[in-house]
Amino acid sequence: MLWIKQNYEARSRLVHFILLQISWDVVLCQLHYVIQEESKHGSYVGRIAQDLGLEIGEINSRMLHIVSRDDNEYFQVNLQNGILFVNNIIDREVLCPDTPFCIIPLQVIVDKPVQMYRVDVEIEDINDNSPAFSSMVYEIIVSEMKSAGSHFPLEGAVDADVGTNTITSYELSSNDYFTLDFQKYMNQVRTLELVLKKPLDREKQSIHNLTLTSYDGGKPRLSGTTQIIITVEDANDNSPTFDQPFYQCSLPENAAKGTLVIKLNATDLDQGKNGEITYFFSKLLSTRIINLFNLDPKTGEITLIGDLDFETTKTYEIQVDAIDNGDHPMVGHCKVLVIIVDVNDNPPEMTVTSLSIPVPEDAPRGTTVAIISVHDRDTGSNGRVNCHISKNIPFKINPAFMGDFSLTVDAPLDRETNSEYEVMIIATDEGSPFLSVSKTLKIDISDVNDNTPQFIQPVDTIFIKENNPPGSHVYTALASDPDVGQNSFITYSISESTIDGIPISSYMSINPENGKVFALVSFDHEQVTYFQCHIKVTDAGLPSLTSNLTLNVFINDINDNAPTFAPLYSLETIKTPKSAQLGYLVTKVRAIDLDSGYNALMSYNFKDLKVKTPFAISQQTGDISLKRSFTDSDNVEYRLLVVAQDHGEPVMTAVTQITISFVESGEEIKLEPQETGTDEEFSDANVYLVIAICIISSIFLITLITFTVLKWQKYREEVIDLKESYKICSNTGGSWMYSQESQCKVFINSVQQKNDLMAFTPSSYQVTGHENAVVQQVIQNSSKPKHPNPDWRYSASLKAAMQGAVHIEGAAVLRGAAVGLEQQWPTVSSATPEPEGGEVSPPVGAGVNCNSWTFKYGPGNPKQPVPQIPPDFPENFIIPGSPAIISIRQDQPSAQGHKSNFITFGKKEETKKKKKKKKGNKNQDKGNNPTDNNDQ
Repeated sequence: MLWIKQNYEARSRLVHFILLQISWDVVLCQLHYVIQEESKHGSYVGRIAQDLGLEIGEINSRMLHIVSRDDNEYFQVNLQNGILFVNNIIDREVLCPDTPFCIIPLQVIVDKPVQMYRVDVEIEDINDNSPAFSSMVYEIIVSEMKSAGSHFPLEGAVDADVGTNTITSYELSSNDYFTLDFQKYMNQVRTLELVLKKPLDREKQSIHNLTLTSYDGGKPRLSGTTQIIITVEDANDNSPTFDQPFYQCSLPENAAKGTLVIKLNATDLDQGKNGEITYFFSKLLSTRIINLFNLDPKTGEITLIGDLDFETTKTYEIQVDAIDNGDHPMVGHCKVLVIIVDVNDNPPEMTVTSLSIPVPEDAPRGTTVAIISVHDRDTGSNGRVNCHISKNIPFKINPAFMGDFSLTVDAPLDRETNSEYEVMIIATDEGSPFLSVSKTLKIDISDVNDNTPQFIQPVDTIFIKENNPPGSHVYTALASDPDVGQNSFITYSISESTIDGIPISSYMSINPENGKVFALVSFDHEQVTYFQCHIKVTDAGLPSLTSNLTLNVFINDINDNAPTFAPLYSLETIKTPKSAQLGYLVTKVRAIDLDSGYNALMSYNFKDLKVKTPFAISQQTGDISLKRSFTDSDNVEYRLLVVAQDHGEPVMTAVTQITISFVESGEEIKLEPQETGTDEEFSDANVYLVIAICIISSIFLITLITFTVLKWQKYREEVIDLKESYKICSNTGGSWMYSQESQCKVFINSVQQKNDLMAFTPSSYQVTGHENAVVQQVIQNSSKPKHPNPDWRYSASLKAAMQGAVHIEGAAVLRGAAVGLEQQWPTVSSATPEPEGGEVSPPVGAGVNCNSWTFKYGPGNPKQPVPQIPPDFPENFIIPGSPAIISIRQDQPSAQGHKSNFITFGKKEETKKKKKKKKGNKNQDKGNNPTDNNDQ
């Protein structure tokens, strides 16, 4: 039982190690699919494009492809719908014979931009293999001395399937002596033994023929059978026994041949030949294990005779039998677990799975250039690989997934500086000593149109002689572009401009290929002396880039124009008084040359003087003067030929004839030819200037007149509006104003010459003539009103109204028609203990436009007598010419026996038409009875 327990623990650790490796591999992948083995070609695996987040249209455009580590292309992707399907039938038992999990790792790569994904496809086992025994018949010799409960190890069947599809149970044919005992681990049978139920009796039955059947756990369940022939004999009744049923040891994978793996020791309680033990490998061992290890049958030493490879097999399970030499040999069993220790014996394997070249020189930082897959068959630190590249290059290597690296752009690229790079990628593992592998990538840099074509100089100057032949070559523009290919192909053109309103294309042309500039016309210095030609060069890149050259073109003058005289010199006769003295200026000749510079510099001389003349000519100015006084020997008239000569090459001249006659001093001297010529020249040259000045002066004068008329009209309209608005009395200003046409007479008759009545008038109200007379009768107690007492006390409501609603400007003036009544607006002063006047309060609160005001004469003011109101006086009436309604009422007597009268001004409901009054009516009824003023 101890042997069974140790065997069980060793197997548990092995299974845990394998499951840990598989689960780690599953975690690191991005997609995990599961398919059954033996799936037919075209079987559906998964929607790989959809699962990776790729659009269907991106499958072809981005060149999706699959890379597997071996050459077997088990899977392919349908580029129409992005489905991963089976390409070749997979036999799990052939692909993964020694592992319970079979996973095929795939690399899915898409380009433009380059991206890589890790996909694992797990091959699920199906029950396609039946359990099979190594032999159809097993012979076992059992001593009759064996007691009940004895165990006899049996060779189990083998099933290539895994998981639930492998062997799960055994069944023995019914008999009276033997039964089966097998141990399971994870539903798989690990040990199979035949157990003796009761002692054997060879004399009753010497041979037992049993049938052993093995079953797997698949659906449907498959089985395999073998025959067990048990021979019962006497003799050796003790079998060899090992020190321990389970041995474990480790061995480095680079161990040399002949290395001792382990030494086994078994003992037998029998003596003599029955206790002599011989060691043998179990018949269950595979040929591969037998070829790697050797067992010494005498000493039990297991030595290495082959080459180990940790990457191929990590553990070996060896079953050893110890057989004694008795007449009826007995067998003892043990298992040896050899764990292979990994050493760094495999250099990294480097594969370039994607290479995107050439790289454009404007590729941004981080652009993926290549994907490198590095795989190291070692494990642990021996299998961890780091990549680095040579320094001082604009690339860097970045880890992507486990074992994959991306080569990206790390700095700006410039094809004009370096058009290609050789990048050496070195992969080094972390083993000791480390192993490395290198690979050199040649990366070409493609050109983009990032360089503007440039002229040798941005500004140049050329000189062209006038009268040049049309079509002559005058200049060659030269530009260069450091780009290559289409980006360096440049064309020349002349930018559009004009010369005196004529397009420059009529003067100059350029060959777009070589930049040669031609003059299309024969230039005339007298018409064009200088102009600029802007030459543009454009490359053929996308987008195209341009630069400009400013060409200053000067037209050089040649002596192609002869001097000319005005025709008046030969037509007019110049008269000179005989009394003229030495140095007298007779006339002045002037020739004009259209050329410039020395070609237009004139010198004057007389030609062919056959007789002596009293005249001399200045070579520089052309002034003709007397070089001596007139004598009797001189002729009265001279005909002189004057030659004007320029300084050009060749020299060009002009000749004119001047007639000079001597006259007496009293005769009229006509206007000299040169003056006439000057006037004509003046009239021809300045006529446009005079016309322009006249036009500008006229426009200015018209503008000034128009502005004056408009301002005067606006002033008149403002005056009229002011007159119209002056007639209206505004209540918001807090004053009562009368127009020139309608005024209201207000008189107060009292003993004291004092008027304390304040009247505020809204905008549109009238009082009838009768009511007006009554009002005048009530308030006309004084013929000479005075200013109100300055110590008026205002109520709180009036103060609020004055501050918030009524803006008082200046004073409110009440002008009487005949008496000259003028009532000034009282200012607010400190309140007196006893008000001398009355109180005025608005009928509404502050902030509201008041339409009525109430005037209250204080009962305690002896200076202000209360006017008496007639009994028949109407309660409400309208003052003629005023938009106000006046309400007069008498308050009840106070405690002191005084009464207060209230006069209220308010709006009237309807506005009546104002009647025009004659100016004489303003002073008509001064001092009359109020009842006679009803028609005012």
